[in-house]
Amino acid sequence: MRRREFIALFSGAAVLPLAVAAQTPPRIPRVGFLGVASPTAAGRNLDALRQGLRALGYVEGQSIALEVRWAEGRPERMSELVVELLRLEIDVLVVGSSQATLAAKKATQTIPIVMVAGADPVGLGLVASLSRPGGNVTGLSLANEEIGSKRVQLLKDFVPLLARLAVLRNPLSSADAIFWQDTEAAARKLGLELQPIEVRGPADFEAAFGAATRGNAQALIAFDDPLIAAYSTRVVALAASHRIPVMYGFREFPQDGGLMSYGANFVAVFRRAATFVDKILKGAKPADLPVELPTKFEIVVNLKTAKALGLVIPPAILASADDVIE
Repeated sequence: MRRREFIALFSGAAVLPLAVAAQTPPRIPRVGFLGVASPTAAGRNLDALRQGLRALGYVEGQSIALEVRWAEGRPERMSELVVELLRLEIDVLVVGSSQATLAAKKATQTIPIVMVAGADPVGLGLVASLSRPGGNVTGLSLANEEIGSKRVQLLKDFVPLLARLAVLRNPLSSADAIFWQDTEAAARKLGLELQPIEVRGPADFEAAFGAATRGNAQALIAFDDPLIAAYSTRVVALAASHRIPVMYGFREFPQDGGLMSYGANFVAVFRRAATFVDKILKGAKPADLPVELPTKFEIVVNLKTAKALGLVIPPAILASADDVIE
């Protein structure tokens, strides 16, 4: 081979890998999302996260990728779904409850975790403190002792002769004991007798409401729990058929026909979670990002359901309600 041809061939071979490398698209950040309920019950939370990311300039499929999994209200699936997401080499994991956060923290101490709506993250050992989390977990918490007290008081205002209050709870939930403690303290102050009714799976709801009726419960409080949220339609239908006033923690319940709710706006909370994802992707460490608490809790009342139950909405509640559904 002549010298000139050899040089040309060698030069072309050297340039080829560079050209191929130049055509290889850069890796985009990958964010895992573990929804604890179902897409039907909580799809709006994922939509809110997406909206928050878009507002910060992220374009899904171009500058960020989302890997989504749903636990369908089954806590036993959370660990396996977390592992499944971690195998996808995600850069950040967004989880929607205390129990999901515990599963995530157990699975990894290195991948950043953004919790949303966690209950008492300090007490559960998820963070060292709200101001200085100190590990790989940060995000937003609903740790507020006044929530339980406010829910009991609102329900007492709605049902003035209330003496026996049923509590729909899931003992398998990591936050159950916290909610129970706050509710029990509030009920004691008002002289109310509590009737705990447990649900551990979807097959338990019918029996739970039957127990509340047989126990002469005059009203019911449903705890913030992934299982209860995943089967919100069934819970609302059973409350209607048993004609029992129920206080919920999420506005989605009265929107679907439940009586009322008091709690943070979860859509706003999940939208806010996008700012944590953004900061972490830009180099911030979860250990240095303070856990945030909601600045506003809202009252949502379904007027049609109140009338069906023969209840009159107290003027004070009507005036302070953030949303009255006709």
